[in-house]
Amino acid sequence: MAGNVDALFIFLLIVSGMMTLLIFAALLIFAARYRHRKGVLAEQIEGSIPLEITWSIIPLGVFMVIFAWGAVVYFKSRTPPRDATEVYVVAKQWMWKLQHAEGQREINSLHIPVNRDVKLIMTSQDVIHSFFVPAFRQKQDVLPGRYTVTWFHPTKAGTYHLFCAEYCGTQHSGMIGDIVVMEPAQYEAWMNGGNTGPLSASGEKIFAELGCATCHRTDTQGRGPNLQGIFGKPVQLQDGRIITADENYIRESILDPGSKIVNGFKPVMPTFQGLVSEEQLNALVAYVKSIGGAPGMKTNTALAQPIAPAKGNQVQ
Repeated sequence: MAGNVDALFIFLLIVSGMMTLLIFAALLIFAARYRHRKGVLAEQIEGSIPLEITWSIIPLGVFMVIFAWGAVVYFKSRTPPRDATEVYVVAKQWMWKLQHAEGQREINSLHIPVNRDVKLIMTSQDVIHSFFVPAFRQKQDVLPGRYTVTWFHPTKAGTYHLFCAEYCGTQHSGMIGDIVVMEPAQYEAWMNGGNTGPLSASGEKIFAELGCATCHRTDTQGRGPNLQGIFGKPVQLQDGRIITADENYIRESILDPGSKIVNGFKPVMPTFQGLVSEEQLNALVAYVKSIGGAPGMKTNTALAQPIAPAKGNQVQ
């Protein structure tokens, strides 16, 4: 991504530089040609339609090129590949807590393999933070109460600086870390050391402990909708809206289940606001994704039963 961002930035610098030179050259020429002369009266010069059209159309064309180019770079940087490796990030004053989908946990450090797409699913535990890796030309605000996403594809092994780019309190300047890009063999060796198991497995355990399976059954008898295969699919709500069951939908459904009621079900699910931590929320989201066959996630074969028609209140 860095090459695309740099090319656009250099183009902006060149255009700005050329316009600066053109404006100052015009100032000097006009100052010399139309300077005050003794005995020469000022002459009123009428406007020129061709000239005005020219200096309107050419800048418009340049600005449209900048707009289109910037839009392409922006949307590409905000659209992670479907098979990207996922890492969940929780920002808090004043540290970065990260957990890989495979289960490996880190603080203020992120180990990733070279030449592989990496998607970060991020939320804040307290205030607004901003995940900024200058070498990758990537910066994304991290907000409390919702997920934001960024991604990158590192092309060179090494250690790169990580900063919080949003003032978040007295120790904001100390909220730093490292992105460690490793060769595939080194990454596999690191990943296998001290691994506690997949994040989705932790989510499955929490799902059982909270009694979620009581309502979210794989048959038609549950009071909540069947979650098997729900992730990434359209969901129809009671008010007629159709939304996509993404990470933010699952998160909101756990913390505020009454906000988006699935069509055909009653608002009977209690809120789990304050009962589950951000890390537990991440695990639950990872688990729902795993039984939904989300890209890059292993399907939980224990629940891989035929999918019954969606029926129930909301995601647990």
